[in-house]
Amino acid sequence: MVDAVSRHYAGALANAVFAPGSGLSPKQAVEQLKSAAALIAGSKDLESALLSPAVTRSRKKAVIARLSDELGLHRLVRNFLLVVVSHRRTRDLKEIEKNFDLIVDERLGWIPAEIASARDLTPEQRQRIEKTLGSKLGKFIRAEYKVDPALIGGVRARVASREYDATIRGKIDSLRQRLVAHL
Repeated sequence: MVDAVSRHYAGALANAVFAPGSGLSPKQAVEQLKSAAALIAGSKDLESALLSPAVTRSRKKAVIARLSDELGLHRLVRNFLLVVVSHRRTRDLKEIEKNFDLIVDERLGWIPAEIASARDLTPEQRQRIEKTLGSKLGKFIRAEYKVDPALIGGVRARVASREYDATIRGKIDSLRQRLVAHL
């Protein structure tokens, strides 16, 4: 339920940012929302004040206004934070921020990918993998890399619901399945 609500709020902000004449680039919006969410989550006093029913709505608005001024937030992000706080969704802000990032990526043609390899990849190898996956899927790839020594060698990529396996372990498993099928 929280994820659906967070996605709804994130979608509303994305609609405002992508509207003609918003005056705020999607990249700036992502950065500003990230910094505001990190600041609020990083200060237990600030978070408690924004969550507390004992603190008046006008006081919470003043806190958000000051925070917005100090961070140099665009009016869309400031107004969005005011809505989140007034609707008592401050607790969901980190999840909203994650969903907003995903929605912006999606609208800009980016797709997240998890890429595992047996060892660290060089920047050139990473670029080649992202370019190959991107051209295959017709999207830009925003990759998260990890090292998995169990792969022996090669690369495995998970993009959306697809998995691309170019690992030695994957080839051995595939060969094993074909041999068993022919017995």
